[in-house]
Order: sequence, then C-alpha cells, then structure tokens
Amino acid sequence: MNLLVFYGSYRRDRMGIRLADFVVDGFEKRGADCELIDAKALDLPMLDRMYKEYPAGTAPDALETLARKIKDADGFVFVTGEYNWGIQPGLKNLTDHFLEEWFWRPAAIASYSSGRFSGVRAALAWHGTLSEMGMVVISSALAVGPIAATLDANGRPTGDAGGHLEKAFPRFAADLEWWAEAARSQRAKTSPPY
Repeated sequence: MNLLVFYGSYRRDRMGIRLADFVVDGFEKRGADCELIDAKALDLPMLDRMYKEYPAGTAPDALETLARKIKDADGFVFVTGEYNWGIQPGLKNLTDHFLEEWFWRPAAIASYSSGRFSGVRAALAWHGTLSEMGMVVISSALAVGPIAATLDANGRPTGDAGGHLEKAFPRFAADLEWWAEAARSQRAKTSPPY
C-alpha cells in the first residue's frame, strides 16, 4: 500500500505537523509505504501553470517528482487546519497544481485546530474540493482538537484526547486501505472511463 500524506501549513509554529507525523507513523505501523508531502518544504509557487500545462519534460523538477508520486500512490490523506472556517491556502495551492493525477484514488481527511471544533469546517470544505478533483473521499475522518492537548511535539498521543485519537485511527486507516485496495484492483481490471 503506497500512501501519501499531504500537509499544508506555512505558519512559523506549526502544530498540525504533529497530526501529519502521527498519521504517517500509524500507517507505517500497519505496513504501508507512507510518505509525508509537506507543502512548506516543497515551496511551490502560487499557481500560475498546472503541471499538465507544461510541455512534456519542461515542468519544474518539484512538480515532475510530485506528479510521479501522486500517480504511483494508492491513496491520500489530507491533514488540514482550519483558517477562518476555510481551508489552508498552502495545501490548496499544492493540490491545484495537479488534476488528472489525482483521479480514481481514495482520499481521507484528518483535520485539527487549537480549539474544540477540530477543524471540521475545513474538512467539510475539503470533502467537496477533493471530490471535484476526481478522488473518492472516504466517510471516516479524524478530527483533532485541541491539537496541543492531543499530540505532543513528536506526534505521540497524550492525555484523554490522545487516547480517543488512538482508538479512532484504526477505523480511519482500515477505511482508506479498503478503498485504496478496491480502486487499485479496479484500475488493474478496467481502464478508467476517461
């Protein structure tokens, strides 16, 4: 199982990276090949030209590499904070550089915030966005808040909230794995309709 975990905060004191690290670690413990794709580390420019709009072989190296990883992946996890009831601009910018590369694969959403709403409003916005981009968004979700009371600086669960997260993760992971396996099997049998 080849999974990519996307994280998009550009803020100085990023708390959501704790959740991204927890998710990567959790899937790796389940035997998946799981890689964190950090939008800040990639530092893509604001969208001017999508990957597909470059003549073959002329896209920047970062886009070429990421396009290949996305095409090779079986599924995706989007770790998102909530900014003023909306989605993180860094993560949205990263995803918008691609389109067909996302098609016919499942996506899961893990949201967080510093408060008790756990980023669920951003998760709701992401659901429609990811669906429009050709992904099947699974019904299971992780919602973490307050993030500082749930995961320590190393992404390890702490306190009661961390215990709840540990209990919720297996179902979340199994749901994504099931859809990833189903989509991979179907892609091997039948070419996508377009």
